[in-house]
Amino acid sequence: MIDVPLFRDAMQLARHAGERQRLIAENLANRDTPGYRSRDLAPPQFPAPISFAETMRATRAAHATDPIGGAPRVVEARQGVEPNGNGVDVGVEMVRAAGAEGQHRLALGVYGKAIDLMRLGLGRQR
Repeated sequence: MIDVPLFRDAMQLARHAGERQRLIAENLANRDTPGYRSRDLAPPQFPAPISFAETMRATRAAHATDPIGGAPRVVEARQGVEPNGNGVDVGVEMVRAAGAEGQHRLALGVYGKAIDLMRLGLGRQR
């Protein structure tokens, strides 16, 4: 099997978007649960594009060793807190859901273009 980083990155982005949608749905389902705090995922970490004009350098120790496709990190989403201690704002969750949908569409677009590039490299057209 050939390891194509573009496919791997697109798959990681799609998985991140799916997991984020799951957390958003969980937040909305617990809208009336006293004490429940909204959760979200930290943005996915991708390696920076390699520039041949400068040498690579790490600005923190984990830069060179962060694996692609690692488990996403769940973080508490900072929102206002209701009197019952609930921290879910439906409007904010809907904006996050739209962002996750856009992230998923981006991943599918990148995947489709990568397939087109592979076909072009093989001398085949759509």
